[in-house]
Amino acid sequence: MIPWGYTVPAVAAVAVVVVFELVLLKTGLFRRPAYWLTMVIVTGFQIPVDGWLTKLSAPIVLYSPEHITGLRFPWDIPVEDFLFGFALVTAVLLVWERARQREEAS
Repeated sequence: MIPWGYTVPAVAAVAVVVVFELVLLKTGLFRRPAYWLTMVIVTGFQIPVDGWLTKLSAPIVLYSPEHITGLRFPWDIPVEDFLFGFALVTAVLLVWERARQREEAS
């Protein structure tokens, strides 16, 4: 059974953002070490916060098991959270980068 509620939108969000960059915007963001360092920093903060929120021993945020894959890593974090995090942060950075490029061009 495909977990439509959270997994499919998480995967779709990543696909949309990546296609948006590679096909439409073409900012070159994915080729920059600073972008990947930013993603490491974001993930470094996401893990303890998300881990605390989703820990199975005393969860603050609950997920319906039928809406996620059930894969949790590390500290009980649903892998879908990392997909959404990647998509959201990358989308914001792409918009900022595009705005910067337009400003420099004018």
